[in-house]
Amino acid sequence: MAGTAPIAEGGGTAAPGDVYAQSVRCLDIAEQALHEAGAALADVVRTRVMLTDIRQWRQAARAHAERFAQVRPATTFIEVSRFVDPQWLVEFEVDAIIPD
Repeated sequence: MAGTAPIAEGGGTAAPGDVYAQSVRCLDIAEQALHEAGAALADVVRTRVMLTDIRQWRQAARAHAERFAQVRPATTFIEVSRFVDPQWLVEFEVDAIIPD
């Protein structure tokens, strides 16, 4: 799935200014989408983490490690200039192989 952004449950941006909390929200959204597709975090083979400030990578990596410690997908961290919403600090992309 592409461009999983830190959108709050009721709309708007989740946790403005907090890379870790936004990362957790992005991963919550990704995990829900995986479940709806019949998959789980264990089926993830690659992730991409895009940050507007690469110096904050440790915060995003902390959230990533909490979800993927047992899975260990290939992962890339990328700095981008901005997202559609200027309050978004991070987005995640997740590739999974969905079982039959």
